[in-house]
Amino acid sequence: MISAALTATAAFPVSPAWAITNGSPDLTAHPQVGAIIGDKPNDDGTWSYCTGTLISPTVFLTAAHCAAEEKTARVSFSTRYKQGDKVYTGRYVLDPRYREKSDLHDMAVVVFDTAVPDIKPARLPTEGLLDRLDDANALEITRFTPVGYGAVASARISAKGKHASAKERHKVRLTYTDTRHQASISFENLTRRWLKLSLASKGDGSTCFGDSGGPNFLGGPTSDLLVATTISGDDDACRLTNYDYRLDTPQVRSFLKKFVTLP
Repeated sequence: MISAALTATAAFPVSPAWAITNGSPDLTAHPQVGAIIGDKPNDDGTWSYCTGTLISPTVFLTAAHCAAEEKTARVSFSTRYKQGDKVYTGRYVLDPRYREKSDLHDMAVVVFDTAVPDIKPARLPTEGLLDRLDDANALEITRFTPVGYGAVASARISAKGKHASAKERHKVRLTYTDTRHQASISFENLTRRWLKLSLASKGDGSTCFGDSGGPNFLGGPTSDLLVATTISGDDDACRLTNYDYRLDTPQVRSFLKKFVTLP
């Protein structure tokens, strides 16, 4: 089972497996956001390894790289997962265009045999929504709300001594709690496929290991308009730019329309 929360103290590479830092507990603001739960706990005793969002009663959207070799996923919508909490099991369906060596098409759904009850799915954007907002110069003043179950804090660990390697001198300690968190983050740039959000060092929140596949909602802390999914970041301390996969493009919609009715 792939684990984005590999261990509580580890040296992490730059990789597409990103937790909410500088954020706050989401509580009941986004009940449609769930954690993908491993078959056994991670080394630090936590269970979640990726995040996703319910986009219909039977369809849960996440990142393709979360699936690894797995055929099925166990999803919990608990605000803080504990062993024994209710989980829903479904089958992974990856975007067939996805390749492990590229972030493009890094999208998958988990399809449940029966509907998840009592949770209102997130709304998806109309085609080209972000382009229209960008053309109107509205994105510069727009806040985004990423939500996820990943690491909530990071800290550098310095290994001292003349024999310490560069890698050992720059280890990162990440803290996981299996808790759904949210942050507020501002716009930086828009490309044909990617929504690039701002630096946490500017005072914004950020995403990190364990938030992969999780939502970026357009608007404030209770928005349910899902416009991009968390895919990758620039550093191993979860403090720099994160790149999010746009959901309003024709390429993405061609995959999603196989599973849900699009606006």
